[in-house]
Parts: sequence; C-alpha cells; structure tokens
Amino acid sequence: MQQVATDPRGDELSLAERAYRAIRDRLVMLEIRPGDPINEDQLMQSLGVGRTPVREALKRLQYERLITTYPRRGTFATDVNITDLAHISEVRQELEPLAAAQAARRATAADREALATLLAELKSVTETETERDAAELMRLDLQVHRAIYAATHNPYLEDTLVRHDNLATRIWCLFVDRLDDMSGHVEEHSPLIEAIVAGEPDRAARLARGHVEGFERAIREAI
Repeated sequence: MQQVATDPRGDELSLAERAYRAIRDRLVMLEIRPGDPINEDQLMQSLGVGRTPVREALKRLQYERLITTYPRRGTFATDVNITDLAHISEVRQELEPLAAAQAARRATAADREALATLLAELKSVTETETERDAAELMRLDLQVHRAIYAATHNPYLEDTLVRHDNLATRIWCLFVDRLDDMSGHVEEHSPLIEAIVAGEPDRAARLARGHVEGFERAIREAI
C-alpha cells in the first residue's frame, strides 16, 4: 500500500501540493538550474502525477518568482540575480525577527517537539563539508526555517517568509563553493531554536536578525 504524503502538521497533501513542493525544492536547491527549460512531461514522469497537478504547481511557482514564461519560447527557471540580495534581505531583516518572536510565544507542544528534533540534528552536524554535506546542510537550513515559520501560526507571515527564504537559498546555493563556514552558518540556528522552545521572544528575535545579517555579509564576502 502506497504511503500518503503529508506535511509536518500531519495533513494529507493533494497531488498539486505534492507536485508544487517537489518542483519548488528542485528549483530552490538549483537541481533545476537557473535558465533551464521546464519540461512538463519530464516532471509528470519523475513525480508520478498528471498534467493538471504539474500545471497548477507551475502557476504558483511563477507567482513566487522561481519560474518565468516567455511567449512562444516556453517556461524556464528564473535566473539568480545577486542584485536581488539587498531587497530580499531588507524584507527578511524585518520579518525573520518577528517570526522568531511569535514562534516563541505561540509554538504548540508539537511545534516545540519538532524544533527539538531539528536541534538534535543540528548538533550532530560535523565540520566535514563535502559536496554531499553542503546539500544536506542547505536542506537542513530550509527545514529549520520552515519549522519556525509554521510555529508562528500566522499563515500570511509563513507564506511570505517561505517565499523569501527560498529566493535567499537559491543565492546561497549559487555561491556555496565560495563559502568558508557553511556548517557554522547552519549551526547558528541552535541557540535560536533553544530560545523559541524556551519561550524567549526577545532573545529569539535578536538571534534571528543576527542570522539574516550574517547571511547577507557572508554572501557579499564570497562574491
């Protein structure tokens, strides 16, 4: 019997939502490279879904600036433009501290358990940064951010921050070979998660702001 896909809250996912999340993360992790054409038939085959869920997913991804469509040319993964970094960081510097503080205030017991599990995984990260490790670290970074956003229990804030974190992660992936201390950047989440689990909104907000500022600084140093 095939297992039904669910999100971290335990909700069953529709085919369109499954397709959206899978294609989104391929774009975010640059498994679909910037400028690559988007082939609906290949996506249908690799995801095991029909054309309608894929098309619904692509509509959302276009709105989120991860793909773009040109008349008579087709649909392509958007370019990663480093000039967008300042704009993305401007939004995240305001909203990431808000999300961290609200998560510290509103996280349920299930949220805190999920964050504690991620904290244990963060603490097991080694200093070895092979190519495989880099991809794993970035996926772990995405998991942590998305868990924090979900713990705010504000769907509008969560949606906005997921979209901006996705764009920031694409920039990170583009420069991953030039970054000196990836594991250190990801491990910065440990005290942030501890503050949220402990219900300390002011400390969580301060750590979140520092994390975003450190990310932008590291990218600019790598350029």
